[in-house]
Amino acid sequence: MRLLQALAAQTGTPRTYYSVAETAAMFGMSDMTLYRAINDGQFPAVRVRNRLFVPAKVVDALAEAALNSGALVDAADWTAGEPT
Repeated sequence: MRLLQALAAQTGTPRTYYSVAETAAMFGMSDMTLYRAINDGQFPAVRVRNRLFVPAKVVDALAEAALNSGALVDAADWTAGEPT
């Protein structure tokens, strides 16, 4: 999560939303892979007109769930409302 720390340090405040490109970089995947997951309803995001944003809380919650469970966490489960 060094990227998260660097972004917060640049602005001086924690981020509320990340671009798809920033989020994809955090997860080590291509932008297109994340766009496809979002469009397929497998990754939570917010659309404002034609722009997509990923809430920072989603990234934090996914990481926290994986750490707490010690198991695989599927982002698609988070798009249906309550994470499982």
